[in-house]
Formats: sequence, C-alpha cells, structure tokens
Amino acid sequence: MEKKEIGAKTFLYPMPTTLVGANVGGKPNFLTVAYCGIVNNNPPAISIALGKRHFTNPGIRENKTFSVNIPSVEMVKITDYCGLVSGKSVGKSKLFSVFYGKLETAPMIRECPLNLECKLVQTLEFSVDEVFIGEIVAAYAEERYLTDGLPDIKKINPIVFSMHDNNYWKVGEHIGGAWNIGKEFKSKGE
Repeated sequence: MEKKEIGAKTFLYPMPTTLVGANVGGKPNFLTVAYCGIVNNNPPAISIALGKRHFTNPGIRENKTFSVNIPSVEMVKITDYCGLVSGKSVGKSKLFSVFYGKLETAPMIRECPLNLECKLVQTLEFSVDEVFIGEIVAAYAEERYLTDGLPDIKKINPIVFSMHDNNYWKVGEHIGGAWNIGKEFKSKGE
C-alpha cells in the first residue's frame, strides 16, 4: 500500500492530557496541556510547551516551579473546562483541592491520581511557544493508584488526546510486556 503525505504536523499519538499548575500572583492556577513529554531519565525531567500568551507562564518563570497533574477519565469535563477558560478571568484553583510538596510553590491537584512536582531547569523560546523543562523532584499518588509501589495505568485511567481531530480517549487493553514480548519475534531471515 502506498503512503500518502499528510503534512508536517504534530501527529504523535496519543498525546497525554495533563493539568499544569503554577502559582501566578501568589495564587494557584491550572491549565490543560497536551504538549508534554519526558525528556530525561536521570535526573527525571519533563517538558511542557505553552503558548507565550498563557496566564500561567509568568508564574512558572517567577517561581521556577510547576506541576504536571495526570487527571483520570472521570475528570474529563473539568479538565477540558480548564483548557477553555483563562486564569485571567476564572480562579481555577477553586475547582480543586490544592496541595503543595517539597518545593512549596508548585500547586498540585489532590483529585488527580498522579502528580509530578517540578523545578524549572531550562526554558526554550520558539516563535509562539515557550517550552519549560523541569526536573521532577517528587511524584505523588494515593495507594489506590499503585501496584507494587508504582503507578498503575489501569488504576489511574488517564485521559489521552488526539490533537488534530480534537478528541479525548482512554487507554485500552494490555498487549504485552516491554523488553519481553519482542523475544517472540522472528525475522524472515531466521
């Protein structure tokens, strides 16, 4: 079958759906972010890309901290709402139970199954976006979202996103163990 060129766009599927938190003007604020990804393992680091005009950006730059909160599918409506309204006009911190960790300036959402507390280590400037890279200094989860002490994707039930058709999805079934199932593969030359 012939491949068809479909354009140079951000077709990395699926994308995470996160709620990023930062103190802005001394108050917690949250916004919905899908442009988020792991950039390093040791030390653990994550990136978030935000349009330069977002209300949250000055808070990240001022405090040099932010949080990445992973909402469950049960939170899809409130998560989407946080992406529809600006913190300039709506106090979104009142929508959640807010808590702080080690850094004391990165607000996190208690209702989210998983929270990553980050200290800003680098900012990259693009034409319309800023990419904030943060070192993850701590992760938080309730015991009910863990299996053998680690976050369990099935219990967390995260929201995933498909950008260019603007839809939310949930994770499907388990298909195999990483660094294991490939042992069953046999190339044509074997």
